[in-house]
Amino acid sequence: MKIFQRHFALTAALAAAPFFTLGGELDPRRDSVVEAVQRAMPSVVNIRTETLVERHDPYERLLREFWGPMFGRPWMEKNISLGSGVIIDEEGWVLTNFHVAWRATSIFVKLSDGREFEAEAVVGTSFTDIALLKIKTTKPEKFSAIKFAADDDLLLGETVLALGNPFGLGGSVTRGILSSKTRRPPRENQALEVEDWLQTDAAINPGNSGGPLINLRGELIGVNVAVYQEGQGIGFAIPAKRVSSALAEMYSPENPPAGGEPMWFGARVRPGALPLIVASVQAESPAAKAGLRAGDQVLHINHRAPRSFIDFSNELIRRAKESPPLCSLTVQRGTEKQNLTVRLIPEKDYFNSDMVRQRIGASVQTLTPELAEAFGLAATAIKGVLISDVDPDSPADKAGLKRGMIITSIDNQDTRRFPMLAKALVGKKKGDKVVLDMVIPRQRGYFIQVQQAKVELPVR
Repeated sequence: MKIFQRHFALTAALAAAPFFTLGGELDPRRDSVVEAVQRAMPSVVNIRTETLVERHDPYERLLREFWGPMFGRPWMEKNISLGSGVIIDEEGWVLTNFHVAWRATSIFVKLSDGREFEAEAVVGTSFTDIALLKIKTTKPEKFSAIKFAADDDLLLGETVLALGNPFGLGGSVTRGILSSKTRRPPRENQALEVEDWLQTDAAINPGNSGGPLINLRGELIGVNVAVYQEGQGIGFAIPAKRVSSALAEMYSPENPPAGGEPMWFGARVRPGALPLIVASVQAESPAAKAGLRAGDQVLHINHRAPRSFIDFSNELIRRAKESPPLCSLTVQRGTEKQNLTVRLIPEKDYFNSDMVRQRIGASVQTLTPELAEAFGLAATAIKGVLISDVDPDSPADKAGLKRGMIITSIDNQDTRRFPMLAKALVGKKKGDKVVLDMVIPRQRGYFIQVQQAKVELPVR
């Protein structure tokens, strides 16, 4: 009887399995893996980049130095690289790795249906290794966009699929499991490393970089980024949560494309399914002053429903260029709708040296190559802000900060420019402690000796 019951239970489970018919018969090949691939593959693209580089030939260099302009222009050669990407917006916005497409002379994306388009790099950062491309079209086109999985919706050991363009083969799928989740909590403005990535044994090879790692729902859970050379079957992907955070940070009025003036909005909206959700709101920001809160659902921006995160960001960036830079939002908060008006302000009007001086008592300026050279430092060796003056009896003075010292981070957040330092001080209350990572140049005879130190001081 027990054997019969087990057989009956197995038969019932098979009958309930998500098989599909082919010519009126069950087709057991169409399992959840096949379905996930069919949902996601139309959004996966192959990326081909072309980069013109000067050919370094000692003989040609000698002739050029001798003959000068008479020898002609340097000989250029074309380097071709292959990678992967995934469409995240139906208007043709492509997500990929920074190292795949940045600084390329030409970028081409090929869709799963064989169509090929030229694309341009819009924004990207090396420390997140995330970049955003825009497909160029001669007429309006709609593309298939992938769906993001919910933040942290990850099951250790679940089946995952890596899609992409390994070795230029195109349209490739490999299967594995989620071997490990991210191993440390998120940190703002810090380079993403192995501890931040997802680990999988799905085969990831050269050319897979920038392609999606998906779950069995066909949702993006990560962006393939690297393999562990010394290991076997160990690949890594940037988690979707980190991707969302990077996109929200780098494609915003605070970081406008094409070198526009940074405008402070002060809220981050999570990319993904509609309605868009407000992930965070900076204290004292225009968004906070307008009444926007984390968790609000964005229903309308400037009286129309946003089609996607990119559409929302484009509208914000467009309004930031207008005078006055006003943006109206309709949000759902619980059971109520709220109509809000946000007035964006230039970042330089708030995040400046005066603001830093008011909070910690030190005046700072961006460490340019010229300033670095004046202090006897290598122009590109140190990234941070230079202390140009210290107020007597201020927190900075009491902590031992001096003119000529360099602040490289505050509370583990990068400070390559002083607006970054000022932003880290927003929302700090009087008496709150901050930890500064410092570089201290010291003259030792004819040489400059560099020391590193951590300094804790209160905000005033």
